[in-house]
Amino acid sequence: MRRRDALAAIAALGLPVRAAAGAEFADETWTDPFRRRDIPVRLRWPAGEDACGLVIHSHGLGGSRSGGAVWGEAWQAGGLAVLHLQHPGSDSGVWQSGGLRGARRAASAEQYLARIADARFVLDEIERRRGTGGSWARVRPEAIGFSGHSFGARLTQALAGERPARARRAERVGEVADPRIRAFIAFSSGFNERDGLDDATLARRFGAITRPFLAMTGSDDEAMLVGDASNAARRAVYRGLPPGQKAQLVLDGADHATFGGGTGLAWAEGRSGRRGERAVALEAQHRRVIAAISVDWWRWRLLGDAAAQARLRAPADLAAADLWEQG
Repeated sequence: MRRRDALAAIAALGLPVRAAAGAEFADETWTDPFRRRDIPVRLRWPAGEDACGLVIHSHGLGGSRSGGAVWGEAWQAGGLAVLHLQHPGSDSGVWQSGGLRGARRAASAEQYLARIADARFVLDEIERRRGTGGSWARVRPEAIGFSGHSFGARLTQALAGERPARARRAERVGEVADPRIRAFIAFSSGFNERDGLDDATLARRFGAITRPFLAMTGSDDEAMLVGDASNAARRAVYRGLPPGQKAQLVLDGADHATFGGGTGLAWAEGRSGRRGERAVALEAQHRRVIAAISVDWWRWRLLGDAAAQARLRAPADLAAADLWEQG
């Protein structure tokens, strides 16, 4: 599913397609002066000059700002601005510096903390740019969402209020929940299964996440690279969230790469033999469902769109074995 399919998915919701004319996106590099760190970003603006919500998206381990292109195009077409965030040190550079071993080394506590700092800097920079006028003045500060795939989902969980189970990690991370973010989507949510899957452990870990949180996974979405997030752990995130503003999508036959939305990961791009035939065969259908549900989630939770909320009571095009639940 590429651009025209993403736009078709939005049109099928009954929404006007608001894809920007001309360039679909603009690439920039933002510099955090305190850390002397250059952060590549990709910006997508919806057509028009009206005020809009904004979604920040974080790629998976070994990815880049090109990750999540399918989702970004759909959200842009649905009337949202999108900022794809790239994380030096756990981005596509790891493949050139060490291959699979390099990727495993990049899945570290240090890179996790660097990603948290990246997100905070970007939120600060958005606030600063809003004050300068121009296109940034369109962004509604009360309508900012955050999402991520895989390692980016871990970042999403942290910003939402996840409390790591291990004492050392919890002490280093501290309180990182950012109040400037209104809603979240974790594509391939998860955590280290060794920390425990019992209800009490899950409640301690995820019980502080009280803002709208949508967890997505698939029946074949298993551990990747670092090997610490089983399918059971991915599905347990929803169980640990407190009731009221949570939702979960589990797509039958979907694997880890399904949720990348054009991830750029070396093991996912051009190496379809490493994926199950069923996941590959169902990918176009799964992407249409993910695009439609995620657009409605953002439009409801960020913009208060009542029609989007109504559609999410029974999303269209789910297969009989797919699971959609809200609680």
